[in-house]
Amino acid sequence: MKFIYFLLITFILFSFQKSSTIDELNKIVDNWHQAASEANFDDYFNAMDDSFVFLGTAPGERWGKKDFSIFSKPYFDKGQAWSFKAYNRHWQLSKNMKIAWFDEDLETWMEDCRGSGVMVRSKGKWKLAFYNLTVLIENEKIKEFIALRKK
Repeated sequence: MKFIYFLLITFILFSFQKSSTIDELNKIVDNWHQAASEANFDDYFNAMDDSFVFLGTAPGERWGKKDFSIFSKPYFDKGQAWSFKAYNRHWQLSKNMKIAWFDEDLETWMEDCRGSGVMVRSKGKWKLAFYNLTVLIENEKIKEFIALRKK
């Protein structure tokens, strides 16, 4: 009977830890998006790990943190970065709770998009290590989209 209580308490504690970790991660990603919408350069880039990679929607758009910050700085300086409103976010956590990955639906100026990302925990802090922004296109519109891209 003691073993059953032990398992139950362990399960409850793990569930609580996982839930509070996901709450923390949601706050970080929400603040990251908010920093961009407010053109807050420091908060936006400080949320990223030094190894951060951003995949944008344009072909060939693969940015490391340094190059992405150089590209983005003029937009932030003008107070006109980008505004993504996230909803429907899903998280997965590694067993050791040091890596988390997510996908989220986004309302953007490009209409509906999807983002996916990876967070890493290092030195007691979560940082964004990877983000991939994707424009959504319905399957029945793909041929028209391919033709448009070839123009």
